[in-house]
Amino acid sequence: MKTTYQVDERGYYGDFGGAYIPEMLYPNVEELRTRYLEIMKEESFQKEFKQLLKDYVGRPTPLYFAEGFSKKYNTKIYLKREDLCHTGAHKVNNTIGQILMAKKLGKTRVIAETGAGQHGVATATVCALMGIECVVYMGEIDIARQAPNVARMKMLGATVVPAKSGSRTLKDATNEAIRDWINNPVNTHYIIGSVVGPHPYPDMVARFQSVISEEVKIQLKEKEGRENPDYVVACVGGGSNAAGLFYHYLDNEDVGIIAVEAAGEGVLSGKSAATSALGKEGIIHGSKTLLMQTEDGQITEPYSISAGLDYPGVGPMHANLFRTGRGEFISVTDKDAMDAGLVLSKLEGIIPAIETAHALAIFETRKFKEDDVVVINLSGRGDKDLNTYIEHFNL
Repeated sequence: MKTTYQVDERGYYGDFGGAYIPEMLYPNVEELRTRYLEIMKEESFQKEFKQLLKDYVGRPTPLYFAEGFSKKYNTKIYLKREDLCHTGAHKVNNTIGQILMAKKLGKTRVIAETGAGQHGVATATVCALMGIECVVYMGEIDIARQAPNVARMKMLGATVVPAKSGSRTLKDATNEAIRDWINNPVNTHYIIGSVVGPHPYPDMVARFQSVISEEVKIQLKEKEGRENPDYVVACVGGGSNAAGLFYHYLDNEDVGIIAVEAAGEGVLSGKSAATSALGKEGIIHGSKTLLMQTEDGQITEPYSISAGLDYPGVGPMHANLFRTGRGEFISVTDKDAMDAGLVLSKLEGIIPAIETAHALAIFETRKFKEDDVVVINLSGRGDKDLNTYIEHFNL
């Protein structure tokens, strides 16, 4: 039987995935699990989804040959320009899909969690578009370092609720959102922003984001005469932008998959979010995956300069890619990511999100052949991170 890296019918990617949830959440998750594929296949759903991606989000996003960047690193580097999506990142691909799903399920209220704020903005955006009440949970620390995105969410009519427990970042915001969902099971849909959480979320989010690799195949055929690059590269926190870029290449082992994690101040510094290097099997937010934890199973606080990558786990798809060796996992420090963001800005006139800058940083140490075609998911724009760039470089 041919190996597949896609989800199986039980909601597992190899050893990882499933739905480990409190009994009170079972009806919510089960309703979604039994109906998501059927709804996604409906002609009316697909028509509306594709129309909104085209006219509202601005898809297809360009596949851009980065000439200056390619020359510097002596290989052919293409950037999939998700930063040009409405709201400034790939997140909106998923929130458009999930708001349509929520409507089909008859939900009248939406909740979400956010770290960097991009998913919160994308959720608030589609709720405004559809006239649905929106509550976004965000860690207190992230609220402080992502002020422009908080302002956007409020302008779009969302209620932003600070998570004040634990590390007061993404993990804690997710905990608060899950509590809300337990208390409001009938009328509320939880739009999870990444390929994490109980099945069917990792698969559903990956399917909505798979429009990225679907477009890459068509665009690369036009530019290079072939659908398949030699490598696809993306940063991974929970991993939705990576899942979107990897999706149509998962089972094609001629295409190398490179996932880039945040090493923070160094993998072994105690201030890191490099889950593949530091994680052990565990359960977080409803799925079994690789998770940074202490000997007795307490979750370790993650750290990264980028608010979107400081998650202590990784989506089950990526845990399986790591465990099986199908994916090559590289960890990048804060400093190297920031430097790479500046390099791209100066060579291409594109200021990337700090999350994305982690993926760009690998070329300093990971060498490619001159004729290799490498596609990087430029998952977000750097507007939201300008304060961090200003502080870091004393601009």
